Amino acid sequence: MPGFEWLGQEETDAVNEVMQRGVLFRYEFADQRQGVYMVRRFEEEFAAYTGAGHACAVTSGSTALKVALAALGVGYGDEVITQGFTFVATWEAILDCGAKPVFCEVDETLCMDPADLKKKITDKTRCIVPVHMMGAQARIKEIMAIADEAGIPVLEDTAQSAGARLEGKHLGTFGAMGTFSFDSVKTLTCGEGGMVITNDPELAQNASEYQDHGHDHKPVGRGNEGRRFMGMNFRMMELQGALGVTQLAKLDRMVATQRRNKAALKEAIARVPGVTLRELPDEAGDSATFLAWFHETPEAADRFAALLAENGVPAIPWGKNTWHAYPHWEHLHAGSTTSKGGWPYERPEGRAEYDPAALPQTAAILSRCLSWQIMLGWDEAKLKQMTEAVNRAAAAL
Repeated sequence: MPGFEWLGQEETDAVNEVMQRGVLFRYEFADQRQGVYMVRRFEEEFAAYTGAGHACAVTSGSTALKVALAALGVGYGDEVITQGFTFVATWEAILDCGAKPVFCEVDETLCMDPADLKKKITDKTRCIVPVHMMGAQARIKEIMAIADEAGIPVLEDTAQSAGARLEGKHLGTFGAMGTFSFDSVKTLTCGEGGMVITNDPELAQNASEYQDHGHDHKPVGRGNEGRRFMGMNFRMMELQGALGVTQLAKLDRMVATQRRNKAALKEAIARVPGVTLRELPDEAGDSATFLAWFHETPEAADRFAALLAENGVPAIPWGKNTWHAYPHWEHLHAGSTTSKGGWPYERPEGRAEYDPAALPQTAAILSRCLSWQIMLGWDEAKLKQMTEAVNRAAAAL
């Protein structure tokens, strides 16, 4: 999924143009910048691309989550339901807002299990954050139906799935807000960066103001005082905006390339005895950043992973992953924090505790799951080499 493979002369030229104008700050300096605002242009083009009414560019996918949660009014005393298979930033942002993350099981989509979501909703649930993991869709329609019935807003964490769709509709546009990451290994990369999208003009204004210390940007300026609330500095700079505009123009071609490369490998994996492929709610809308599959037992997954490694094509064993899998978030389970008072785990109403064994379904699914990240630069020779490696590994089972 890494767009860095396609960084080229277009990105170099776009960055050089920003440098020649001499304005890296996304606001102000109208004369010096010759009326060119690259971050604003990136926001406008990303909103148009996804079909969202508004977009707000920020410094990372992590800060996109923080800005969106703040825009929704999430804070101390609230619970936010998310899933136990996601990058740690999802629940870090929830804790950083003062709210408590409540973790939900995933199913074989590797995304939020709607059946378990229903069980986790309480009168303190203020937001639901499904994560569209590894380039493909959560069961977002089912999740939205549950959330709408309960009157709870949905924030879609779409960090790993830019360019993915469900029945033609872009992920990130189903809920009240959606967030994206553009870090160094994402399909669309700015090196670092993120985006918040929404169709709600009030939420869009909240996000715009919060990411810039509460400054009002209506219509396009900055420092129109009378701030409604405090914020932080999560502003994207013009260099990132220039990269974003250039990479966005390539995104659909990158997704098409990932789909082609994934399809070439999928047939070989599907022929392996005892293997089932990850369930996709809409295969046609998959951005194809990963090929993921399941073995019948954890032992079978470990054996096949070892064989793939021996044949020079190692796979990711998600059951052992420490960045994305709830059972291995040791700092969450221990309540580790730099705060001497123990915040955000120590609270007036009692300590927030997280049992590493609390999500047995998620742990069981991930223990049987292997995947490859799909690269843009794989040629026919590489795909043939990987296919032959799969065949050799399968023959050795």
